[in-house]
Amino acid sequence: MKAVIATGLNTLADSLEITDVPEPEPQADEAVVAVEAFSVNRGEALFLTGGYGRPADKGWRPGQDIAGVVVRAAADGSGPAVGTRVVGHPEGTGWAERVAVPTGRLAELPDAVSATTAAALPLAGLTALRLVRAAGDIVGRRALVTAAAGGVGFFLTELLAGAGAEIVAVTSNDTRAVRLREFGAAQVVKRAADAGGRYDLVFESVGGQEFADAVGKAAPGATVLWYGQAGLKAPTLDFFSLMASTPLTVKHFPHWISPVTDGQDIATLVRLVGAGRLHPEVGRVADWADTAQAVVDVYERRVQGNAVLTID
Repeated sequence: MKAVIATGLNTLADSLEITDVPEPEPQADEAVVAVEAFSVNRGEALFLTGGYGRPADKGWRPGQDIAGVVVRAAADGSGPAVGTRVVGHPEGTGWAERVAVPTGRLAELPDAVSATTAAALPLAGLTALRLVRAAGDIVGRRALVTAAAGGVGFFLTELLAGAGAEIVAVTSNDTRAVRLREFGAAQVVKRAADAGGRYDLVFESVGGQEFADAVGKAAPGATVLWYGQAGLKAPTLDFFSLMASTPLTVKHFPHWISPVTDGQDIATLVRLVGAGRLHPEVGRVADWADTAQAVVDVYERRVQGNAVLTID
């Protein structure tokens, strides 16, 4: 079968190729899915460029957000039957014609939700849903969301608004600011430093000075959920500048640690999409022959929302 693999070259535009690879060999609890669509995440682009320390090795196979049809059910009897439309969150190798996915990482897909829409859900949607869960009581609380125009930020803004929070979203993109207001943001500012007042909840994923500015907006007793460093600059904090917010809690948030399975949470996301309460932003749909260019454009922030690639 065909799959996208890393070439090991340092130039992002040349970092991927589509080539022949062996068919997946599923474990007993894995179903094989014929992939119809997959989504590109900025984290995958960063890994290819060495943003996490070093470039991806030659032969590395990305792909964590997929949607398609089960063509081989799990041998242990768990999960969906052959022919079932699904959306899934494998640990990797999803940019391929077929992929083996643990059944606990799959959710059935109703006819009303397209594969291209569903493919934009797993990683960003899981992160946003679990951030809301980790925040605890949401109703009536003021929340500051940095990087709100990103994949997680859009989902997070809409989920928080639906749960009853008052949200100030941070983005410098005027077009995306309009959409964020439509999704429930009470106010949109260009930088965390521009946000007025204090916040019970701060969701931060940029790092650098933006992290310090966002944390500086925390109200006494606030919770700061730190779930990324997209700016690739380490955050710094001045202890004395935080005295006005004392006490506050800063939580490191790894989205992959959860008491709820990926499949269960993805099913929740699918249900919310089907009910019109969650709206994945798909900024580009293209054939998977254009995967390398899509990765470049996601990295350069030229895609508004998710880039989804389709396999015919």
